[in-house]
Amino acid sequence: MAFAMTSETPVRQSATRSLEDILAATIPPYTVVLHNDDVNSMDHVVRALLISVPELTVERAVEVMLAAHEHGRADVITCPLERAELYRDRLESHRLTATIRKGA
Repeated sequence: MAFAMTSETPVRQSATRSLEDILAATIPPYTVVLHNDDVNSMDHVVRALLISVPELTVERAVEVMLAAHEHGRADVITCPLERAELYRDRLESHRLTATIRKGA
């Protein structure tokens, strides 16, 4: 049996949500925080940020590095806990100090 669409047939519009949208709505956010230190060069910190957190642009990595340098710490990224733990661990593998804070 063939189905013919007439002007009287309602058209359904499905609201599709990305996986990121669904996760953001159901999983509490965590923020990776970079802490300043007097050991690593600014170039090293920017490179480590770019390698450790692939979502960052060069411009954002520089902003984070400068904010940590000037204010003692800076928010790097907000994401689900498992990803935040991964990014923190990656930053620490570059001899940087990073922590995780619950919430955005």
